[in-house]
Amino acid sequence: MGREQWKKVLVGSAGNMVEWFDWFVYASFATYFAGSFFPDGNPTAQLMNTAGIFAVGFFMRPVGGWLLGRVGDRKGRKAALTLTVSLMSASAVLIAVAPTYAVAGYGGAVVLLVARLLQGLSVGGEYAASATYLTEASDPKRRGFASSFQYVSMTAGQIVGLGLLLILQRALSDEALHSWGWRLPFVVGALGAAVIFYLRRNMLETDVYEESADEGQVAGDDKGTVKALWAHKREAFLVIALTMGGTVAYYTYTTYLTKYLSNSAGLSKQTATLVSFCALIVFACLQPLAGALSDRIGRRPLLITFAVGSTFLTVPIMTLLRHAGSFWPALGLSLLALVVVTGYTSINACVKAELFPTGIRALGVALPYAIANALFGGTAEYVALWFKDGGMESGFYWYVAGCAAVSLIVYLSMRETRDIDLNRVKSAETAMEPAA
Repeated sequence: MGREQWKKVLVGSAGNMVEWFDWFVYASFATYFAGSFFPDGNPTAQLMNTAGIFAVGFFMRPVGGWLLGRVGDRKGRKAALTLTVSLMSASAVLIAVAPTYAVAGYGGAVVLLVARLLQGLSVGGEYAASATYLTEASDPKRRGFASSFQYVSMTAGQIVGLGLLLILQRALSDEALHSWGWRLPFVVGALGAAVIFYLRRNMLETDVYEESADEGQVAGDDKGTVKALWAHKREAFLVIALTMGGTVAYYTYTTYLTKYLSNSAGLSKQTATLVSFCALIVFACLQPLAGALSDRIGRRPLLITFAVGSTFLTVPIMTLLRHAGSFWPALGLSLLALVVVTGYTSINACVKAELFPTGIRALGVALPYAIANALFGGTAEYVALWFKDGGMESGFYWYVAGCAAVSLIVYLSMRETRDIDLNRVKSAETAMEPAA
């Protein structure tokens, strides 16, 4: 890729990192602030309350996907990306100053809920705007490689969050972390979002968006509208189906993993955090390699490999993780799981963007993806804790495997998208037909 393309990819990725730092910090620090917003009681019940609010944020993502996807298609990718980071900054500030249960009763939980709603709006648009921007800004022959930086930046945001957690765990006492230390990452997130807001105001729009007239496929007044999206409903349903298994597996082995290792496998919070931190570093490094591989062999082989691996390996991996007992076995199993998930994460952004014409691309990726995440990704942690609270924790393993199996059927039946010309994407008449 040329220097100008690299600049677009790096600026887009940097903003994505801050967005997802704020998003994942909530999950990473939940074990410390869960007791601050709800009455004393069963720790698992407190985690379920905070996980429920975490899930509510996902249910705002379809709204954010529709609103910010519309902005992205009508006003440009740059406008949507600038707006998303503004919303994320506001939500981080709200969480940082939210009053505890001891001070305001359930008022603090209400502030937490409002903040998560804003985060849901922001991330609902961020994923699609970022996926579209990175895909459009790259060399057509290197779209898989370029778009893989979306999950590099997403994972980097989580790595920074976990790294900050490790530092705070060593610098502060456990009592201080539960009392006030958990607020620090949200202050950091708000400051980081302010920096990215400045960078995104000066970022370059993609050539595909500026130059494409969509050959009359989407009228000017219909850009970014549900009406235009309905004309591509097959692609929309395809995005939901291919996202289902990937998002459940991703959130299981990233946001939920630390809690699972400490709450179920019996590892200390510090050890569980260190396992996730090390595993995610390797996971981030794998994304560009897998993305580049998809540019050579196609997207479908990687998606199919992910789905087969998740369908048949999830139950044994999760079962063994529960009995890992120490750092190295837990790390090895976590890495195995994340290597499998890489087949989805490294290329799912460009696959979805490649399905839609330019005038409806941001909304086409945003709304169906956000719906899938609201139904499956955002509820993964809550479903896992629900199975655990009911004494049937292994049921969650089968749930994850089943979602992957559904997506496998979709991957086997969909067409290859690697060689699609983004300026000449038409309808989905052949979206579900396998490549010859």
